[in-house]
Amino acid sequence: PVFHTLVLFPRVFVPSYSAILHLELGACTVNVSSTPCAVRVMLGLVTLSESFSRKEFNCTGPCNLFLASPPWEKWLRITVDSLSGPGAGVSFTVTASFTACWPGGPSSFLSFFQSLNRSQEVSQPGGRPSNATLPANTEVADPPGSCLRDHAVIREDLDIVWVRFRILGDTNIPVQAQLPSLLLLNLDSIADSGGTLVVNLLLNKTSPGIGNATVRACLSAASPVLSLNATEDCETAFFQGYGLNVSTSSPEASLVVPYPESDNWFLSLQLVCPEPSAEYLQAKAQLVVLAYLSPCVDDCGMYGQCSLMRRHGYLYAGCNCKAGWDGWGCTDGTKAQSLGAQTLAILLLTLSNLLFLPAIVVALHRYHLVEAAVYTFTMFFSAFYHACDQPGVVVFCIMDYDTLQYCDFLGSVVSLWVTILCMARIKTMLKYVLCVLGTLFIAMSLSLDRRGVWNMLGPSLVALTIMTSAWVFRCVNRRHCYPPSWRRWAFFLLPGVGLALVAGSVYALTETSENYYYTHSLWHMLVATSLVFLLPPGEKQQESWSWSWSRKLFCRYEICQNDRDEMYTAT
Repeated sequence: PVFHTLVLFPRVFVPSYSAILHLELGACTVNVSSTPCAVRVMLGLVTLSESFSRKEFNCTGPCNLFLASPPWEKWLRITVDSLSGPGAGVSFTVTASFTACWPGGPSSFLSFFQSLNRSQEVSQPGGRPSNATLPANTEVADPPGSCLRDHAVIREDLDIVWVRFRILGDTNIPVQAQLPSLLLLNLDSIADSGGTLVVNLLLNKTSPGIGNATVRACLSAASPVLSLNATEDCETAFFQGYGLNVSTSSPEASLVVPYPESDNWFLSLQLVCPEPSAEYLQAKAQLVVLAYLSPCVDDCGMYGQCSLMRRHGYLYAGCNCKAGWDGWGCTDGTKAQSLGAQTLAILLLTLSNLLFLPAIVVALHRYHLVEAAVYTFTMFFSAFYHACDQPGVVVFCIMDYDTLQYCDFLGSVVSLWVTILCMARIKTMLKYVLCVLGTLFIAMSLSLDRRGVWNMLGPSLVALTIMTSAWVFRCVNRRHCYPPSWRRWAFFLLPGVGLALVAGSVYALTETSENYYYTHSLWHMLVATSLVFLLPPGEKQQESWSWSWSRKLFCRYEICQNDRDEMYTAT
């Protein structure tokens, strides 16, 4: 086994414009003779997320560690493990120093940007960061000259997870081969991590006579890449950046970073010369940069819907793709449905609701007017909701999508509620009170959680409890099974219950996003057909149909005779 002695050192603060971190471990001694001074040095951010890595180094004796592009304005924790063996005490000294990289202009773009508050009040640019902010054991080397060119960027908050970055001055950014141009994209808000960072580059023009010039760009968090002509992986000390290139032959490029890290992001731009020469060193390129943070990529296109979600206190957005489309912006059509398949899907989902017509006719014939009205409401809104729910060009919306969805869910649950109450054959006044009261509670429940499982399960259990209690009460009073007719059980109740159980199984067990169009259409047909079997017989009529109909509708304040037989009768 290898024994380690853990040593934790105070944190080291990395100031802005740090190009190289030099960490030196010197005067390393061991209290055991003839034992080498071997240590393992680990460097990492104090608040390390999954986007940032750690650095480990093994060395014997004096160590000189160099890290290019350390994270700006961050605290680093230095951890040292002794590898000299058990019982070996190790002592050493640590010195941290930084090589600064000043911008070409007299202003500091970080100080300038930090002086901008969210109300877009611009203050005067600040100066360079003072060395007094560094720890006592750090030494800053400030070589003469500059090694980057900065451009002031203003953040404009447009909406939730919607930010636009505007570059002050000319829209064209000059890019040179000698020094990289740097843009700061401030995404330090925790809500920014729930969106999508988009960077678009357009090469406007280049200096004549430089041929197929290439502008290399690197997007990284916490610190910029300052040597684009020497690296191609866009990697900083602890972060793997994103690279993209534009050239005269390919003048446009786009980069999409879903759910970016909440931090300062840096876009480094530099003109890369294939053959360094005096002409290339003086060459320039004009680049148009468009950077913004949006909830979804291109609003998810024609085959997706952008949705804002909140979970565990975090707000984030994403595309809900349909019709087989995939990708961050629903642009991957490798498994997409054809136009004919989309047309068939919308016809199945809408026309399958027409099977509610037999249930409506049976309800009217048996004078279950409330039930018939609810079934009509459900059929109408279910058909138009599914016509509006389809992606692409095969879509038809008569009103707002959210309203259609709510009415569809409400009608489905209320249809189940009034049907079971009708089967209970309770007193008419009590039945109407329960219908209205249950509808109000269902509407409240749907407003809280529209897709909750208890929205349908809760009313079903309550209604079945009421129906079972009413049937048991009649069985006890009459000392006979209720409903009394075996024909009612064999030809109506059992088939209706069987269809309802099959519909519930299809809906809960077999329905997926791939077979949604077929299984949900089958669910519509099975539920609508089961209502025809489950609706109880109407009241026995002693008068003619027309007189009975008018008497029931216009009874008003006179005492009307109730000729209803409480027992089920096979008709």
